[in-house]
Amino acid sequence: MGEQPTFTLTIDQNKYLATDGRDVHAILTVSSTGGVTTQSVTAEAAEVIIIDTSGSMSGSKIREARQAATAAVHTLRDGVYFAVVAGTERAKVVYPGGNANLVKASPATRAEAERAISRLSAHGGTAMGEWLKLAGHLLAAHPSAIRHALLMTDGQNNERPEVFASVLAGWSGKFVCDSLGIGEDWVPAELRKVAEAMLGSFDYVRNQGDLSEFFRRLTQTSMSKTVAELSLRVWVPQTATLKFVKQVSPTLLDLTGKRTDVNPLTGDYPTGSWGTEEREYHICVEVPPGQIGHEIRAGWVKLVRPDTQEVLASGNVLAQWTDDLAQSTRINGKVAHYTGQAELHELIQDGLSARAMGDVDTATARLAKAQQLAAQSGREDTARLLEKVVEVDPATGTARLRRNVDKADELELDTGSVRTSRLRKEGN
Repeated sequence: MGEQPTFTLTIDQNKYLATDGRDVHAILTVSSTGGVTTQSVTAEAAEVIIIDTSGSMSGSKIREARQAATAAVHTLRDGVYFAVVAGTERAKVVYPGGNANLVKASPATRAEAERAISRLSAHGGTAMGEWLKLAGHLLAAHPSAIRHALLMTDGQNNERPEVFASVLAGWSGKFVCDSLGIGEDWVPAELRKVAEAMLGSFDYVRNQGDLSEFFRRLTQTSMSKTVAELSLRVWVPQTATLKFVKQVSPTLLDLTGKRTDVNPLTGDYPTGSWGTEEREYHICVEVPPGQIGHEIRAGWVKLVRPDTQEVLASGNVLAQWTDDLAQSTRINGKVAHYTGQAELHELIQDGLSARAMGDVDTATARLAKAQQLAAQSGREDTARLLEKVVEVDPATGTARLRRNVDKADELELDTGSVRTSRLRKEGN
């Protein structure tokens, strides 16, 4: 095993609360640096590439999908365990044949996989839960590996919602899955569920010709991971309540429901596998009001390896009561920024679902407000997409929904709303 990365955890907050103040907010920045030179990346890794081969994938889509799967296979480094799965209403291992175990990547196995991929054809339905279940069983044979699946689909899941939900719940935390949607018939909400359960990303490949590049990039990122599984361990005092734990950068991911109790005051929240990267988390602790001048530790956060219990970094969340309004009303810049980013995501989601349900007033109000917020927080890309869905008269400030919205613009807006922008440094 090569060099391990070094982790740091820094906490941004305003610890001062008004005399009746109860909510303590903090942004945790977790960075991992060093430890990764190309020679030292020898972490055991296991990868399953899942291609939607349902009937709707016929024509150019299946051709692009075959190229993309081949690109992913060629991006795997030697020695990584892998398989390629074709997904219809069933899931089938197309390489290595049968429902065999994963095989090690080598020039020979890559060439064999490429031949198997070249024979993929489109027919049948879509049952994503089945695909994930098979990937889970294949990856389960490699418990100490960094386990990852890459899923691509163009369609809507035909499974009953409760069946899909139980598969996601059963496999959550067992491997990371990144997913991609192509075409205009897939449902972002379904891939969002996969991303939330499997701690992965999901994205829209607007131009089918870019699919290979997306596959290559996601496989490369997966290959750069060197630590299989880390948890945020959060302790709060007996009288306090931990209201939420959310990843806020690079994407929004609510971890609150993924808690594993360590003891009554402490819980572990999974963060998935790590390479050299930086992520930010937002936690909120509710504490009972205290005496003026009194300072408490409202939270103690550690980054731990769940298998060995080794603590890689830690930090304190503090609270101190004051009657100085200037101190207690100052909102920390990072907390304000990410609260705004989460609000932007929520406004877009509410607006799009109101629009789908024909509630024009709610949709218009939410999306116009989102557009304003996007412009203020430096999300020019999102503001541009919002302009294609809602138009605001600059003179009167009146907003109205646009009539003919390009489905691709809507999908891009919906999918992109989970990505957040970093807080811009002063002076930039």
